[in-house]
Formats: sequence, C-alpha cells, structure tokens
Amino acid sequence: MIAIMVSTAALIIVLSVFNGFESLVKNLYGDFYADINIAPKEKKFFTADEAFVKKIQAVDGIKAMSFIAEEKAVLVNGDYKTIVTLRGVDKNYNAVNKLSNYITDGKYDLGTTDAPAIVAGSGIANAVGADPSSPLSDLMIYLPNRKAKNFNSADAMHSFQVKPAAIFSVQQDFDDKYGFTNLAFMQYMLDLNVDEYSGIDIAVKDPDDVSSIQKQIQKIIGDNYLVQTSYEQNQSLFTIMQIEKWVIYGILSLILLVAAFNMIGALTMLVMEKEKDIAVLKAMGASEKRIQNIFLSEGFLLAGFGGILGMGIAFIVCWLQLKFKLIKLQGGTFIIDYYPVKMVAQDFVLVSLTVLIIAVIASWLPAKKAADQFYSLKS
Repeated sequence: MIAIMVSTAALIIVLSVFNGFESLVKNLYGDFYADINIAPKEKKFFTADEAFVKKIQAVDGIKAMSFIAEEKAVLVNGDYKTIVTLRGVDKNYNAVNKLSNYITDGKYDLGTTDAPAIVAGSGIANAVGADPSSPLSDLMIYLPNRKAKNFNSADAMHSFQVKPAAIFSVQQDFDDKYGFTNLAFMQYMLDLNVDEYSGIDIAVKDPDDVSSIQKQIQKIIGDNYLVQTSYEQNQSLFTIMQIEKWVIYGILSLILLVAAFNMIGALTMLVMEKEKDIAVLKAMGASEKRIQNIFLSEGFLLAGFGGILGMGIAFIVCWLQLKFKLIKLQGGTFIIDYYPVKMVAQDFVLVSLTVLIIAVIASWLPAKKAADQFYSLKS
C-alpha cells in the first residue's frame, strides 16, 4: 500500500509540474503571438486593400487587427553586427500582442518613418551593444533592396540609422531573433505599397471562439492564405511538450507496476497463509468465484487506500508549492525562480484509472490461484 501511495503521489506531482511548465510556455507564446495570424501561403508579401480588410472586419468576434511587414535585416553597431528578424508593426500592435509588458530597459517606442526606433530582444541588444539610455548608441540597419537586379552590387541593401528605444525579454527564442520598428518605415525600406504586408495579426474577444473565427476568415479570404491560431503557429513545440508529458507518464507508471509486483507477492503469501480457511469455506459451499472475489477485494483495498493517500499527499504538496513556492529553480536565469505547478482534474482521473487497472492485474493472479487450487484440511 505504501509503494502504491508513493508511486501515485510521484505521478500526480510530476504531471502537475509538467502542466505548470506547459501553461507557462503557452502564456509566454500566447503573449507574443496573436490569437490568429493571416499570411500568404506562397509569397512573402501580399496586398490587403480596403475591400479585403472590410471582409475580415465583418467577421463577428474580432477585437483588434494589426498589420505587419517583416524581413530579415543586419543590425550594425561599429564592429558589432547581428542578423535580426525586423518586424514593422502599426499602432494597433499592442492590442493583439503584449510585448510592451516585457520591456526591461527603455520605453516602448517605434519611432516614425523619418526617425525610426527599434525595440530589440535582449539577445539582439547584447550582440550589438545596444543601449537605450545612451544618446550615442544609434545603430545602422541594413535591409535587402527588393528592386536590385544584382544582389552582389553596392545597391543590394538599403541602410538607415535607427535609435534603440527599448529592450524586451520574453523567451530566448524571441529575444535572440526579433526586433520591432514602425510599419511605415519598414514599408519604405522594402519598397512596399501602403497596403502591402507580410501578415495580419488578429485578437478575438472570446478565446473560446478562436477556432470558429479562424474557419470563417479562411472561408472568406480563400485558400491562397494561411490562417493560423497561436497554437498552430507553434504546433511543433506544443506537440513535443505533449509527447514529453506522455513519455514521463509511461515511465512513472512503471513504478506503479513495480508496486504491483509487491502486491502480487503480498497476496500470494496471504493465499498460502489462508489455505485451511479457504478449504473450510469451500467445504461450507463457497464457490470458486466467491473465493476469487475475496482476494480481488483485498487487492482493491490495498490499491484503493494507497491510491487515495497518494493523491491526497500529491494535492497537499502541489498546494504548498503553489502557495509558498517551496522548491526553487536553480540558476537564476529563468523567468520564474520556482517550479510551476498546475493541478488538472484529468490527471487525477487518469492516475486513478491507472491504479485501478494495475490493481485488477495484480490481484487477479493470486485470486485466480486461490480459487482454482485444491486445498485439504489434513495437509
């Protein structure tokens, strides 16, 4: 019973920690990626004229829209240079994205077409030594000239001086990759028309309606565009996280199987100790099924009490971690300094069914032996 209790508690606690990390990552990615993103399926840029935009705005449930022009660029500060994915965004970007909540230095300001500013990820800022507080830390940005006939010529790149306005820190994948500036400046540098974009980000009023709104938009604008939810934009990441969780569940379930071997041994010993009692019961008319049910019930009691105690211990441990942050993360470089925990009812149901199945398997073998074996009171 103790073995089952410890195994059950371990399984619930580890699954809850995985849920905590998964929820943390989803929140981070959800803050960076919009509820829905529209992008061209084949080309890098597309035209979204007034009629196209009105079709999308007519869909019920849309809270805000933001237009984006994105391209890889080279960011230079003296001898320091790095590649950055520069994203030009409009004034509505804060309505579909929570980037401004993650500013660690400086002030969220994207500048203007003539005086552009850049909000860079902490990794990008470190690579070129960008300092928003220094008036002498202006950077040079180089973007490809889309009209250049020879990309090896001197006019293959457009350049412009930009001022570092702020530094953000969300997650390393974003911090080492992205920089943000104003949309008009990006359109000017890339020789785009005012209605040409690389994507449209959309925020919805009710998160539960994301899938429905996605389908409506896809139907309206056709199959030449990708309409993806925030989950689909990072599907590989979330799929890997789910696989990791199920792998851990399988590994920890092996501990329960080890506990089941202990229970098989205990019940087998009990059968051997109660041979004469079994013989008496059979002599009094007890059927084999009745004898078998006695030992099955014994197994269920052991597994049931062990499982309930284990889930109770797991609940208390997880509650204490949520309340007091008792177990800390080492290193000091994480967004949080403690192990995140999220208890989910489905995990308790899953573990309960796992314990029940293992209890049936572990109890059935000795119970079957007790029912089938011939016992004699003279032995």
